[in-house]
Amino acid sequence: MNPDREEKILRAVGLCRKAGKLLIGTDTVCAALAGRQKPFAVLTAADNSEKTDKKLRDKCGFYGVERTTLPVSGERLAHAVGKSAHCAAVAVTDANLYGLVRSTLTEPDEIV
Repeated sequence: MNPDREEKILRAVGLCRKAGKLLIGTDTVCAALAGRQKPFAVLTAADNSEKTDKKLRDKCGFYGVERTTLPVSGERLAHAVGKSAHCAAVAVTDANLYGLVRSTLTEPDEIV
C-alpha cells in the first residue's frame, strides 16, 4: 500500500479520536458492540492474532456492525490514537467521521 494513503487513513482515525468519537481497544469495542448505542464501524489492525481477529469478526457479525481491517500494524494504529502499546481495534461512533475514514480506504478511481 502507498505510504501516503496509510498516513491519510491514520490521520482520519486520529481526527476521530480528537473529536471524542473513537473507542479504543478490543475490550472497549466489544463492550460497545453489546451496548445500547452501537458504533458505526470497527477498524482493526492488519497484524492482529487469529484469536483477536475471530473475536472481533464474530462480535461485529452478531451485532451487525461493519468491520474493516486497516492496512496498518497495531503499533501504528496505537500511535495514531495516542497510545503507546499495540492497538488491535478501534470503533468510530460518528457517522460523518466514519465517512471520512471510509473515503481514505479507497482510491478515487475505485469508488463506484
